[in-house]
Amino acid sequence: MNEIAAALGDGARWRIVELLAGRPRSVGELAELTGLRQPQTTKHLQALAKVGVVSVTPLGQRRVYAIDAVPLRAFADRLEIILGKVEAHAGERDVLERYRAAVETETAAADREQWADGREFSFERLVPAPPDVVWRYWVEPEKLAGWWAPSSFSVVEVVLDPVPCGAAVVEFRDAEASYRSEGHVQAATENERLVFDLAVLGEASFTTEYDLELDEVAEGTHLRLGLRITDTTVEAAPHIAGIATGWGQVLDNLMDTIKTDSQGAEK
Repeated sequence: MNEIAAALGDGARWRIVELLAGRPRSVGELAELTGLRQPQTTKHLQALAKVGVVSVTPLGQRRVYAIDAVPLRAFADRLEIILGKVEAHAGERDVLERYRAAVETETAAADREQWADGREFSFERLVPAPPDVVWRYWVEPEKLAGWWAPSSFSVVEVVLDPVPCGAAVVEFRDAEASYRSEGHVQAATENERLVFDLAVLGEASFTTEYDLELDEVAEGTHLRLGLRITDTTVEAAPHIAGIATGWGQVLDNLMDTIKTDSQGAEK
């Protein structure tokens, strides 16, 4: 597949393939139709023949080239697989576009220190698990690490000690850098409420105050998460822009993780 892609990546060869798709043609005819010199045309045909895309038939002093559909079909099948993945993940590209637009908006608004202080966000989910199970996914480090990271990030360290003044730490890493936040738990009522803050370290710093509430309902747990932003620096604009989308993804991760773990436990 790599060799075929490389061969077809040349514009002149692609034109030759298009011409041969209609019918077999001689080197001279192809040279005339493409505007290339005959030696150039021959080299391109040899490159296509080497990867099996065309075949050559000597007819006296003439050499006639024809398309071989088999490798092209295999190449097309590979492209169909790629296209299927592209279409299946169209939502992720939409998320990226929304994030890009949000970064532009927030960057324009970040004209002073503390520019986003007081900004609030709220999220709700109906989790098909009882509150004590959901609580464990927030306070047990190994469970918390399994879902608290947006796509393309991995969790390096995460701690939420559910006692007043308990440690709150989260550190993410992607291919380019690591991002660490530290803070403290302010209030904790087991299986019901968890209040804590996290301050992002570095120049692009800001503090987020989190208020998590878990209410038992017939379907499982009604989860409500409130976020309030303080201490924002101008450099924090891209991070602020990603909060709504990022936390939407993260809470979806939580839902999927609980569902997957419960299904595994049932087997």
